[in-house]
Amino acid sequence: MEQQAKVLEGRVRTGHFRKPIVIQPGRIDRDRVVVSVCDAAEVLLRDWPKPTSERRLAAIRACLAVMRGEKPPRVARQAFIVAAKDARILLGDQI
Repeated sequence: MEQQAKVLEGRVRTGHFRKPIVIQPGRIDRDRVVVSVCDAAEVLLRDWPKPTSERRLAAIRACLAVMRGEKPPRVARQAFIVAAKDARILLGDQI
């Protein structure tokens, strides 16, 4: 039980997602696999096709909350999925 708690704590601290998210933010032949809060934040800040989307901004706020230790990674993952659906770049939320 203690080992499981340490694994969970490490996942929260590093911001890794339990299941990866596959998106296609640009060209059709360039899929991207997002496996952590840091990956999600990078895509949201650099490669997002709809920069003025309210759902994108909510996902950015969720990523920041996880990075500050205020929320678990699943919160950022879910917000990222919602934003990716809104931007029509979501290919899959698990592999």
